[in-house]
Amino acid sequence: MASEPQDLNAFLGTKRRPWWRRNLRWIIVALVVVVLGLLVSRCFAPKPPPSYIIAPAEKGALAVTVSATGRLAPTRQVTVGSEISGLVLKVLVDVNDQVTEGQPIAIIDPARLDDAITQSRAALAANQAAVAQARATVDESTAQLRRMEEVSRLSGGKVPAKTELDTARAAVARAVANLRSAEANVVSARASLSSNQTQRTRSIIRSPVDGVVLARQVDAGQTVAASFSTPTMFVIAQDLTHMKLEVAIDEADVGSVKVGLPASFTVDAFPGRTFPAQITRVDLGSNLTASTASSGSATASSTTTANQVVSYAAVLSVANPDLTLRPGMTATATIGVEKLENALLIANGALRFTPEQSGAKSGGGGGIQFGPRRQDQQKAIGRGSKQTVYVVGKDGKPEKVDVVTGPSDGSRTAVTSTKLTPGMKVIVGVQADGAAKPAKDDQD
Repeated sequence: MASEPQDLNAFLGTKRRPWWRRNLRWIIVALVVVVLGLLVSRCFAPKPPPSYIIAPAEKGALAVTVSATGRLAPTRQVTVGSEISGLVLKVLVDVNDQVTEGQPIAIIDPARLDDAITQSRAALAANQAAVAQARATVDESTAQLRRMEEVSRLSGGKVPAKTELDTARAAVARAVANLRSAEANVVSARASLSSNQTQRTRSIIRSPVDGVVLARQVDAGQTVAASFSTPTMFVIAQDLTHMKLEVAIDEADVGSVKVGLPASFTVDAFPGRTFPAQITRVDLGSNLTASTASSGSATASSTTTANQVVSYAAVLSVANPDLTLRPGMTATATIGVEKLENALLIANGALRFTPEQSGAKSGGGGGIQFGPRRQDQQKAIGRGSKQTVYVVGKDGKPEKVDVVTGPSDGSRTAVTSTKLTPGMKVIVGVQADGAAKPAKDDQD
């Protein structure tokens, strides 16, 4: 009778179900019980100790730098214009041409000036003739007066009459005055001629310096007008083998920037290449620029606030012997303001780490927890301030160490301490559960 079901299944042609399908209900119940047991055990299990991220204190060199941006410019750049108005007949140079001092670079039509010179010469000749005529009148009047004085002497004063003598003397005085006026007219005519000749020489535009033409803003056939201001015709750089870099230094950094400090800079045209420079001037006056921010909605009027950005201009001298650099290039300069050798260095993250704050955050979500970025704490960290850092003690717990901070390069800070020594494991953060430890310990 036991084989009846088996024979019945064989007779009906149906396959027997596997054992796990027959017991699936009990398997699911067992899995639920196991999962619940694991969850309960994990909830009541002791919390694992935090995993600290460390950056060992080390001895080394620290270079403190200041970054600034600016543009390259020639050490001396001259704008050449025209003092006279007229039609440009010829342009003798073009951009990038080398020029020498006194070399003609453009010619303005001198026809009007030549006519003025001819007119001035004619006026000078007329005035010179007037001088000769006035001089002859003086001689004639003087001779007439002398004859009358001789007659008066011989006649004992009887002839000529006294009024006639006075008239003769007045005639001589008028003749002398007319001569002097004619001579003054000659001087004026000569000055006018000289002025016209000077204007004529200025119709030939000449280079004031030895250099290279950076810009040409005039063409042949163009008319220049110099009525109120001198029109710009050419821009000439005196010497491109020596250039200057004009940068803006932020007010927070200008106190450490001094004349003579070494610097380096990069330009976009030559990525990866660094050019040397040196500070030659730091302006005492500041440059103020205003930045505005507005906010509002469709139903309310917007409000605007202005913030002044203060910067100080500085000039760096740049050697350019191979003419690689060009005027106008945007450069990013790095100024070395201080350099320490064999200093005790710690990561900046260690100055912000606090075990209580970091421990409270380390329980959730995975990731890396660092010390708090409180605004008041950031203000307190400065050169010469007393700070507290934490190192991993012998029992694996954070141990407090007092330090005095020195200069910083943005990622590391030089410190002095009686307890902190090179190689000690300084804590910069807490690694939360499930997070991979970063390759770089210093997370600033």
